[in-house]
Amino acid sequence: MADSPIAFLDSVMTHQHPELGDEQDFIDHAYDCLDVSRRAAWRLRDIHEADLGGTFQARFERNAFDGALVKRLTDLDLGDAALVFGRIDRAAESPDGLESFHIGRLAVADEDREPVVVDWRAPVAEPFYRATGRDAMGIVRRRHFAVEGRSLVGIEDELFGAGHLGLGHDEGLDGSTSAASDEGESGLRGYSTLLAALERGRSGTLGDIVATIQGEQDEIIRSPQQGVLVVQGGPGTGKTVVALHRAAYLLYTHRFPLEDQGVLVIGPNRVFLRYIERVLPSLGEAGIEQVVLADLVPGVDFLRPGDEAENAELADSPTAARLKGDTRMSDVLDQAIASRERPLRDELVLPFRTGYLRLTVEDSERIVRTARRRFPRHNSGRRFVESEVWAALAESYHDPNIGLRAVKDTVRPMPEMRATLDRIWPVLTPAQLLHDLFGSKALLKVAARGVLDESEALALFRQRSESVDDVRWTMADVALLDDASDVLGPKLGKDGKIDDRDEIRTYGHIVIDEVQDLTPMQLKMATRRSLSGAMTIVGDLAQATGPLAPADWEDVLAHLPDRRPARVIGLSVGYRIPGQIMELANRVMLAATPSLRAPKSVRVGDVGPSIVQAQSVSELGATVAAEVRVLQEALPAGSLGIVAPDAMIVDLSADLAANGIEHGRATRTGLDAGVTLVPVSVVKGLELDGVIVVEPAQIVSDTEHGMRSLYVALTRPTQRLTVVHSRELPTPLRVAAN
Repeated sequence: MADSPIAFLDSVMTHQHPELGDEQDFIDHAYDCLDVSRRAAWRLRDIHEADLGGTFQARFERNAFDGALVKRLTDLDLGDAALVFGRIDRAAESPDGLESFHIGRLAVADEDREPVVVDWRAPVAEPFYRATGRDAMGIVRRRHFAVEGRSLVGIEDELFGAGHLGLGHDEGLDGSTSAASDEGESGLRGYSTLLAALERGRSGTLGDIVATIQGEQDEIIRSPQQGVLVVQGGPGTGKTVVALHRAAYLLYTHRFPLEDQGVLVIGPNRVFLRYIERVLPSLGEAGIEQVVLADLVPGVDFLRPGDEAENAELADSPTAARLKGDTRMSDVLDQAIASRERPLRDELVLPFRTGYLRLTVEDSERIVRTARRRFPRHNSGRRFVESEVWAALAESYHDPNIGLRAVKDTVRPMPEMRATLDRIWPVLTPAQLLHDLFGSKALLKVAARGVLDESEALALFRQRSESVDDVRWTMADVALLDDASDVLGPKLGKDGKIDDRDEIRTYGHIVIDEVQDLTPMQLKMATRRSLSGAMTIVGDLAQATGPLAPADWEDVLAHLPDRRPARVIGLSVGYRIPGQIMELANRVMLAATPSLRAPKSVRVGDVGPSIVQAQSVSELGATVAAEVRVLQEALPAGSLGIVAPDAMIVDLSADLAANGIEHGRATRTGLDAGVTLVPVSVVKGLELDGVIVVEPAQIVSDTEHGMRSLYVALTRPTQRLTVVHSRELPTPLRVAAN
């Protein structure tokens, strides 16, 4: 394996492609046109910045125009990303019988507004990704560029019926011309270019694949946006980047209305979000919202995934985690809210002027019954309840001439009155509701009646904090807080109106990654935010490690929008993981999920996985440190990860420091450090050049779906894998070690 993409290309290139110089000149011209566009955008912005006055309408229009210019400038800033990465030729009535289109990251035109580069998402670019020997889609040649910055370092050509069009013998990266067909050895588009991209070292953040999208990936990216699209993909199939490219494609294709409706990307944890944060901006789409579920419930403090081992007293028990993900919890919350809408037990009597005001038990029952019927959302009924209470109190007074306002102004400040209103119909936040519910065995039994049995209800109990503001909620609580928010509704403002900012926002398209780990309650939470039922969900059932892991995709789809029939598409080719590593991981997968098939790897690594046994438990940390140094020597520019059980992270960090290994911790630094400790609970979706998996037996024993967690850990490396253990290996790895 070469040390860099350029070295890889040099190693397979026998001699230079005859059109390399011409294509380099074209790329230089494209960059010149891009620079002209950027300067023109800056000039327009400077002109508008100089004019700060005018009417409100003029200022509004100027700000909108300026916002569009800023977005355009952002789109035009490519950083180190290549502008042009390919070309397609199709038959045309021209002197050479060809019409050529250069495909790139964004559309670029010259000063005469003639297209120079075609955006990869444009319809004319589709054959670059989809054409095959059986269906050439009208093209006769597809050309792939290997680019470093602005420099073209290699060309790879694929010909479609070229012999009839006088194309001659163009040469690829290996000095030969290839004929595109479905029967090729790899079946991949731009094989040498793809391998060069795959061999590139990881930087700690995910890169886009816009230059090397394969046919099965492009089919998903360009699928119609309506309905729910399920993408099943094993490790290394590129499902995450495909989903992100699909988000960029849909926003480009359906700019109106999606730009106003919004596109939401939901990831499994913040480590993952940090890992993918550069992909969409590199594709020219910086406005797509990327969140974890907890971000959708503002104003509360959550315990981060990966930190539960250090805060075991705050974490959910396995039973509580499963219950909180069960859709029965919606009924529990409904009953919990209903139990807080209570008539009086005894008549309320308040002194007023020369007599008394009375609110009878019967009046309170009528008020509660009417409010429940008229207001399906709890908090919106409070103002009605108050007005009915004032009316009942005024009617009870012996003088019919006493007005409602006089009664209200007199009794409203009284502590007894405030306590009565809060008993009959309290204004609640979701956090207050759950804090009260989980902190009271009596309330839990009432709310769970007819839904959960008593032992299940009591499994949700936890000691009350001094204040609701002191609570650190778990990830399983997120969906419950959101469900409660939906039923409670926002609080009313002083004007009696609902503040729209407190309403749950909906989106035109939602992308969910690692969806197999979402519970039914969390899936309902995502559905609640779907404006039209359009979603792209990606995951791998073999990697399902959540408390309610689905058996098949129907278990997931049952809780998602069903306005249109769902589509399930599989990614079958593994691009990232070398075959030797995948072979080892597949033994674990077979033990974990025997009914599922692993993806076929297209790469062969230089070396196979290494399994190293520490002499004792006390020597484990030193052995890991020694193996880190081995990988650092083998991959001097690579990203290295140490994947370990969550409970071992603190001790391993101390061991690494004691052995002089500088490192980061994924939950705090992402993958920015050269060596990163990654709890197995947050490793899903990440990729690193070299990975050390520590103590597989404990990974298996510490989690409910431990064998699946081990499968996830083993499938993170792109180049080297080492397994370090002191305990006896799980059976699938024991065979390999022997």
